[in-house]
Amino acid sequence: MRNYKFTLGYIVLIVLINWGFTVVPLVPILGEMFPPMSLAVGLVFVARDFAQREIGHKVIVAMLIAAGLSYFMANPFVAAASLVAFLISEGADWAIYTWTKKPFAQRILISSAVSTPLDSAVFLAMIGHFSVLAVVLMTVAKMIGALIVWKMVRE
Repeated sequence: MRNYKFTLGYIVLIVLINWGFTVVPLVPILGEMFPPMSLAVGLVFVARDFAQREIGHKVIVAMLIAAGLSYFMANPFVAAASLVAFLISEGADWAIYTWTKKPFAQRILISSAVSTPLDSAVFLAMIGHFSVLAVVLMTVAKMIGALIVWKMVRE
């Protein structure tokens, strides 16, 4: 199991965040309703990068396992929105991470910068909370997590 610690962490993180979207209420920010769980979602994108280092392209299987668990442990509607958003954004993230030949820390930052706005827009649209402000706030929240991890792995 130690050989798959990042992959298992990735799966658990997705399930916990999807569950959190189900139980943590939205809060008003600048006239928009904002899901506070968005603050934790940025870690999923970085966790995916570490999981991909562990299991390569099989990271897609880990994502599907997490989506299946989320369907039963969280609201199925949120789980479905999460799966579609993850498939789109993780596809972009995976492609950038895989095909760029940049150092690991740079790949984390570049792939997160592309995939986090995609994920935010698709997820919010599917759960009926899409607005430009909400997408920007979610993307910024996700990128903060990505930047923290980027700085940690650079050092």
